[in-house]
Amino acid sequence: MIEEILHDKVLLALILRAGFRADGIRFFTPNDFSQQLGYMNRPQGYVIPPHVHNAVERRVHYTKEVLFIRSGRVRVDFYGDDQTHLESRILGAGDVILLAFGGHGFEMLEPTEMVEVKQGPYAGDSDKTRFSGIDKAAVRIGKP
Repeated sequence: MIEEILHDKVLLALILRAGFRADGIRFFTPNDFSQQLGYMNRPQGYVIPPHVHNAVERRVHYTKEVLFIRSGRVRVDFYGDDQTHLESRILGAGDVILLAFGGHGFEMLEPTEMVEVKQGPYAGDSDKTRFSGIDKAAVRIGKP
């Protein structure tokens, strides 16, 4: 239910499938990631005390994105830093993906709603480098 997409020992993405269930709290990302992905399952009546977050200076070098697939199906294509296609995965409603390193592209396999969360502020044209994608016939889909 947790799938790590690795290339040369670098975590490109982490997929949390819709069917994942566990008790308590669990974080899936290393502490040094600038975007953290966690899961909570708490019983009725459990209390998280009110709190504020303190001002802490952080440096972000690479944008990490989290996508929540609300409906539909989407193919995610993973690329190395050299822009070569590595593999692909299909995500469906309820799946969550953290895109950490490398490149990525998407094809909607049916009408799809996604919610995206990433660091800001947006850096405009300097935020990303676009490149041509893959030939659909060359897509290698990994584990379901």
